[in-house]
Amino acid sequence: MVTTLPPTGPVASGIKSSGLGACEWLLVLTSLLVIIVTFPFSIWFCVKVVQEYERVIIFRLGHLLPGRAKGPGLFFFLPCLDTYHKVDLRLQTLEIPFHEVVTKDMFIMEIDAVCYYRMENASLLLSSLAHVSKAVQFLVQTTMKRLLAHRSLTEILLERKSIAQDIKVALDSVTCIWGIKVERTEIKDVRLPAGLQHSLAVEAEAQRQARARVIAAEAEKAASESLRGAAEILAGAPAAAQLRYLHTLQALSTDKPSTVVLPLPFDLLNFLSSPGNRAQGSLPLPNPSRPVEPPNPRKKDSPML
Repeated sequence: MVTTLPPTGPVASGIKSSGLGACEWLLVLTSLLVIIVTFPFSIWFCVKVVQEYERVIIFRLGHLLPGRAKGPGLFFFLPCLDTYHKVDLRLQTLEIPFHEVVTKDMFIMEIDAVCYYRMENASLLLSSLAHVSKAVQFLVQTTMKRLLAHRSLTEILLERKSIAQDIKVALDSVTCIWGIKVERTEIKDVRLPAGLQHSLAVEAEAQRQARARVIAAEAEKAASESLRGAAEILAGAPAAAQLRYLHTLQALSTDKPSTVVLPLPFDLLNFLSSPGNRAQGSLPLPNPSRPVEPPNPRKKDSPML
């Protein structure tokens, strides 16, 4: 962070002017003599009014008069020798047009901004700058390019407030030398290239699909756990299983009245689903008959016969 200090010395009161020469002093005395001779008519040409939000800088024969800026209220000047310039101290608004910025992750984008500033030292301002708005505009653009080069695209899109504060501090450290006070700087809009927008949209869509798959898997897991618990409850209560079976038949007949449902007895279903019947088939098969032994031709009759 850069800390700005209020200007002191010659910077605070303006540029120190060189003294008037002998000829210049002679012209000043002559002008004062003419004003005194033509008083009170000359007073209307020597006094001007300055508004509360304005300050006046007087140049006498091209030299900046020492001291602070005049105003608000009445001020005196010499009509033939002095020229004055009014400076508006109210808050000024400057729109920064779109300009390209390269981010830390090598993305190219266009950014525009708005800068709010005020004239703090009128004498220093007129003595140091010729075009205030252009100087501030170019300074804002170069400062934004320098600071945003150390930020990624995500930080620029999500941390605009902190970035604007950093830009304001960096600008204020430079403009205080010019007699300008930067009050606020804000990023208005960010323009991304079409290709970058398409790639970001594809990435966001992939992330949404991945989250949807995760949510669906979690729902399937919760449903399977619920079904397992229900199966355990129904296995322990045969009457509950029969009621559930009848309820399913009623739901089928209610939702689809054109469907013909032929219910089977619940005992038959239990018999068909028994382990012994599942091993041999749907119905038990009869045991095969024992084969009859053929007579032995070698067997002799008993001697008793």
